[in-house]
Amino acid sequence: MSPASTEASTAPVDADTRLAPGRPGHRRMSLALFAAGVATFALLYSTQALLPAVSADFAVSASAASWTVSAATGALALCVLPLSALSERFGRRALMTASLVVASAVGLLVPFAPDLEWLVALRAVQGAALAGVPASAMAYLAEEVRPKALVGAIGLFVAGNSVGGMSGRIVTGWTAQLWGWRAGLAAVGVLAVVCAVAYRLLLPPARHFRPGTLDPRALARTVRTHLSDPLLMRLYAIGALFMTVFGAVYTVIGYRLVEAPFSLPQGVVGSVFLVYLVGTAASAAAGRLVGRMGRRGALYLAVATTAAGLLLSLSGSLTAVLGGLVLITAGFFAGHAVASSSVSRAATTGRAQASALYQSAYYLGSSVGGTLGAVAYHRAGWGGTVLLGLVAVLGVVSLTLYGTHRARVAARRVGPRPAPERSVLVAAGGTR
Repeated sequence: MSPASTEASTAPVDADTRLAPGRPGHRRMSLALFAAGVATFALLYSTQALLPAVSADFAVSASAASWTVSAATGALALCVLPLSALSERFGRRALMTASLVVASAVGLLVPFAPDLEWLVALRAVQGAALAGVPASAMAYLAEEVRPKALVGAIGLFVAGNSVGGMSGRIVTGWTAQLWGWRAGLAAVGVLAVVCAVAYRLLLPPARHFRPGTLDPRALARTVRTHLSDPLLMRLYAIGALFMTVFGAVYTVIGYRLVEAPFSLPQGVVGSVFLVYLVGTAASAAAGRLVGRMGRRGALYLAVATTAAGLLLSLSGSLTAVLGGLVLITAGFFAGHAVASSSVSRAATTGRAQASALYQSAYYLGSSVGGTLGAVAYHRAGWGGTVLLGLVAVLGVVSLTLYGTHRARVAARRVGPRPAPERSVLVAAGGTR
């Protein structure tokens, strides 16, 4: 029996049999993907809070040290699409398991990197391994969860990402303050192993997965179809721009806080990432927010919150800077949850590839944002990083306004009842 066939069900795909709150298996699924999200983000951004210590140890600049983050996110962006194709053949559950096992194993090797070049190389391998998790998780949820519960389910997975990002940075920060940055990375590696085991034990087998093909021509056709879809392209760009802001801010914030006038110790800088709890709440609440305001309204609120946080962070007061980080984090995670769930609903075929393309754009935004944010900080200080973030936020607003205008024009042409699946996807141009 092939690996894929172990995940396939002989029962017909029926929306009524899919997971939803209160149904058997839903809680286990939620906890399993939460654990996968924790492991993914803890590993992916494990060096981010340690960048000042890495710079000092290897005697390199902030922009050079930032490659320990950008290499991981860039490799993930490049590998997520081909690995999503493997998930179509061998199953979402199997690929996520393999990805977490390899990434966790590399995480135990990263602390022993002898120099910056080796550290960057190992981080790239780690990012490539992690690429199997995000797109496979989104496709798993799209197949196994009822459509009305999808935003909430994806929001909880994103919340796991935020907890992973927070816990990884806090663990590395305090461990590094006591025993050095290498010990901090080792602690994150152990955390990832625990989460990977919990994920495998908890995640229910897929009931609606159907094995696909590994035919490169079929994959290319699916990718071309998605890339020629204006709605999906706008959603991909929105995800990338949101992540550009987030990557820039969190790559640089450690340097700002360890320098005058704040001069915070490494452990306290790591604890600043407790604001990720706000992102956890914002992600989990995204479904309710969309229900009340519509996707367009939720996206505009996320944009406004992010922009307000960027401006507030310009203050010389530590309290104001922390308040700005709270707003940036809440706005980013809410916007990401809305955009990523819209991709899952918009793609009626090739969902794994559609999600993979979103993840590629998303993590490319992180890689670009981290690198450009460090360069901007080196040349113009924190104000330069904030300016970069505001330009990206303006891009999200422009795309949303353009998409909404296009959708309204199309609705007038075809009549009062546009296609129901797409009429709700106002984050990139719907009518609601």
